[in-house]
Amino acid sequence: MTDSVNTGVDFLKEEETPEFKALKRKRFSVVIPLSIAFLVWYFLYVILSTYAHDFMSTKVVGEINIGLVFGLLQFVTTFGITMFYVSFANKKLDPPAEEIRERLTAQSEGHLS
Repeated sequence: MTDSVNTGVDFLKEEETPEFKALKRKRFSVVIPLSIAFLVWYFLYVILSTYAHDFMSTKVVGEINIGLVFGLLQFVTTFGITMFYVSFANKKLDPPAEEIRERLTAQSEGHLS
């Protein structure tokens, strides 16, 4: 094996550490509920568009109807979720991930020297 492959770092063992498990749990505790909420919101829009024509064609302002507003809100919620997740990851996920990365890098460098 080459040194780039045989770094002396046991990644499978790292996955079993409490720090790594906590990091995964923290990520899933946000990703899963956000994904479910967005999918429910998206499918609600699709179902209303398909079966509630009268409601979705209700005028809000001028020629703008509820269907158009809901459609545009799909984009707004997508960007909002993205901005929230980036902020969450920067504050809550990146610091412990960096600690894990530094520990693994130190193990790798210790093995190669």
